[in-house]
Amino acid sequence: MHEMALMGEIVRLIEQDATKRNIDAVTKVELIVGALSNALPEALEMAFDAYKLQKDNRLTEDAQLIIHFERAKAFCPICEEEYEPQSRLVQCPSCMLPSGQIIAGETFRVLSYEGSSTS
Repeated sequence: MHEMALMGEIVRLIEQDATKRNIDAVTKVELIVGALSNALPEALEMAFDAYKLQKDNRLTEDAQLIIHFERAKAFCPICEEEYEPQSRLVQCPSCMLPSGQIIAGETFRVLSYEGSSTS
């Protein structure tokens, strides 16, 4: 489950930024996860819950993870059709040519986080 490693990197990045901003406790994290990002939202939630239990980070025990799901979209420049691909191997359903370009659904990033300072 590579989502554990992905969440570990997210927690690390948030902690670096929180240190700069004097934030001691992180209470909410929002992510954008695309359908084609190779990250499963359910597995990310499980990994987040595991990191909340660890005492060596700034996540509070009741911290929330909010995942905004980004649907996949592709565009065929030949027939100018926009459609939802089922995988990264993009074949236009109209002209059946492998000419589609993915325009959404690959995103995987931190949208925001919230926290507070105890000092």
